[in-house]
Amino acid sequence: MGIPANGVAGGGGSGNGAGGGRSCCDMSIKCWCKWRCEQKHHYHRFLSPFSSGFVFFLGCLVLYGSIGMFYLWLAFNKPYVRAGTGMDFSSFGCQEDNEGSWSVGVFYGDSPFSLKPIEAMNVWKNESSAWPVANPVINCASVSNAGFPSNFVADPFLYVQGDTLFLFYETKNSITMQGDIGVAKSTDKGASWQQLGIALDEDWHLSYPFVFEYLGQIYMMPESSQKGDLRLYRAVDFPLQWTLEKILIKKPLIDSFIVNHSGEYWLFGSDHSGFGAKKNGQLEIWYSNSPLGPWKPHKKNPIHNVDKSMGARNGGRPFIHDGNLYRVGQDCGETYGRRVRVFKVDVLTKDDYKEVEIPLGFEESRKGRNAWNGARYHHLDVQQLNSGEWIAVMDGDRVPSGDPTRRFILGCASITAVVAIVVLCGVLLGAVNCIIPLNWCSYYSGKRSDMPFVWERSTIFSSKLRRFCSRLNRAPLSLRGKIKPSTWAGKLVLTVLFMVGIALMCLGVKYIYGGNGAENAYPINGYYSQFTLLTMTYDARLWNLKMYVKHYSKCSSVKEIVVVWNKGIPPKSDDLDSKVPVRIRVEDQNSLNNRFKKDPMINTRGVLELDDDIMMSCDDIERGFNVWRQHPDRIVGFYPRLVWGTPLKYRPEKFARTHKGYNMILTGAAFIDAKVAFERYWSEEAKAGRQLVDKIFNCEDVLLNYLYANASSSKTVEYVRPAWTIDTSKLSGVAISRNTQDHYRIRSNCLERFSKMYGSLAVRKSKFGGRKDGWDL
Repeated sequence: MGIPANGVAGGGGSGNGAGGGRSCCDMSIKCWCKWRCEQKHHYHRFLSPFSSGFVFFLGCLVLYGSIGMFYLWLAFNKPYVRAGTGMDFSSFGCQEDNEGSWSVGVFYGDSPFSLKPIEAMNVWKNESSAWPVANPVINCASVSNAGFPSNFVADPFLYVQGDTLFLFYETKNSITMQGDIGVAKSTDKGASWQQLGIALDEDWHLSYPFVFEYLGQIYMMPESSQKGDLRLYRAVDFPLQWTLEKILIKKPLIDSFIVNHSGEYWLFGSDHSGFGAKKNGQLEIWYSNSPLGPWKPHKKNPIHNVDKSMGARNGGRPFIHDGNLYRVGQDCGETYGRRVRVFKVDVLTKDDYKEVEIPLGFEESRKGRNAWNGARYHHLDVQQLNSGEWIAVMDGDRVPSGDPTRRFILGCASITAVVAIVVLCGVLLGAVNCIIPLNWCSYYSGKRSDMPFVWERSTIFSSKLRRFCSRLNRAPLSLRGKIKPSTWAGKLVLTVLFMVGIALMCLGVKYIYGGNGAENAYPINGYYSQFTLLTMTYDARLWNLKMYVKHYSKCSSVKEIVVVWNKGIPPKSDDLDSKVPVRIRVEDQNSLNNRFKKDPMINTRGVLELDDDIMMSCDDIERGFNVWRQHPDRIVGFYPRLVWGTPLKYRPEKFARTHKGYNMILTGAAFIDAKVAFERYWSEEAKAGRQLVDKIFNCEDVLLNYLYANASSSKTVEYVRPAWTIDTSKLSGVAISRNTQDHYRIRSNCLERFSKMYGSLAVRKSKFGGRKDGWDL
């Protein structure tokens, strides 16, 4: 049969042509085959490793990838996090996941509504290097290092037995990824804890270990909703051996507790499996004349079926205060377990239930992710001790629920945006001429056969998709017509795109590999502590002080900032944006000796003397504090010097590194023992040295180094190398020592004078990298 003049085969064709108007360009069979051949050639040319577009695309991705890897190494590489640093990390535990990194803290108060964290109560524990002890007192590391791999600890419940406290908690096993019930013991009111082991381990998830006593027996009612019922266990050998007593209710109840009120026992719990139940917003009540049952449902069940932010789900043990019953609930509005709420129970009968929310009086941390409970806290158990004091345990987390997944998604989105920028740059430079080959939108790309034509029949969707691809492929010509790389405007656009790509690549790396963004404290022997940050300044450097306080008050272990005000009108504490209390100590005399003045209001053993013009990361500060807690008898700091030569001359850090040693640490950035250092500095022995400091207005830090060396025959200084530091005084022109050479000359004179008074420092040379932990590498 011949081919009509319009180029369409008659009679339907053999199925190998584009007949019947099914060709995308309405061509003859010959033209159609040619078009397919050309498209196939273009497709292979586009993917060819020798094509300009492919080479450009690959080259740009390698460049951006290299930048991202360099940023990863520069910003997040921590070679000092390894064995021997005292950081107590276990290779089997503390693996980040979407449920969070929960830990447990201890609180005290005169009532349940005046709770303060343990660090605010100034509880000291000298043998654990905790001065004072700080929350959290139990975390995944302390449990893992005791031999029980854990990803987090949460849902703490206390059981008081005389002067001994037992703490039961949920621990997520890092190997099975299942919740078990762990237990720890304290004999010092929660200042330190001994991990006893796993109290209850079933084949299903366990949490919320509500422990109580009834008729001389100790019972535990953990959440076992995964099993589909509520189970009661009895202690066979307290606290580690338990046996199943009975199944109380055959419903998958969540976070349940039992309370004795008005002659009846009441069971509160949530059943999220029921039809119409609002997750984390549902609450039901049962009653009985015995905690062993049988249990009858309340007439108004569900008592609550409200928004998840309203605190319906239980958040700990109920308590009685001044004759009133209070229930603790969870606010899960912003994220799961955002905070706890307290409700006063006004009516609890078989026919009715009413409660009203009252403020807990708990002050949330303002340090964000640098605080162990900065993002959320969802469980509280508060009890009154025999002494009349109230003690509470609360769990907390520094990140919201699902944070790792969120970071991964944002990181992938950032890297995808980088790919789009590479394509856009390739389009502007002419290296990319076809964004989407039309073959990717063909009807059928497999082997052709005599299949029904319906598989190749044009549809509205495919037509729109091909039309979109065609318009997208015309974009390169349009963009190159508007933005020409040869012009200044075009070069500016390319530069901006390149810089945006770098920023997005670094952002993507940060989200995916940078962790949760917290600069955490480092524990010693499983315990945390805090220190006082002290700086000395005057009115001309107020702008510097504001930036200083805003930055360092976020550091995890900073308890208080003391500003020694030497001259001018002092600011008010409210003028400074601080996450911790700021105390401004106004001095009568402008003297450098004021830096080491005795201050009875400082209630931490550790003090960080830090000049107001030095900026460094919180992580560097935390590392320095960790080293000082291992060597509290030394000056531990970030700026080493080497006193050497005849005659003695004051030289910069470069000289110390060239001669591979140091014997002095500048106290402009150093940790010291508040009591020891200040007493030595204001001793009668140091009087002549203080007079020289006042006379020349210099060398107070040099004097303290000599006093330490004179008081000990062992090593007296320790160096920690910071990742980075910035001297902000050079930006303002208000540096105390403007003339460097004159400053060094005065200090060299101090070295000679102090050596005659207190002996030489030269024989105390320490090598860089001399410690086993490698913190100064």
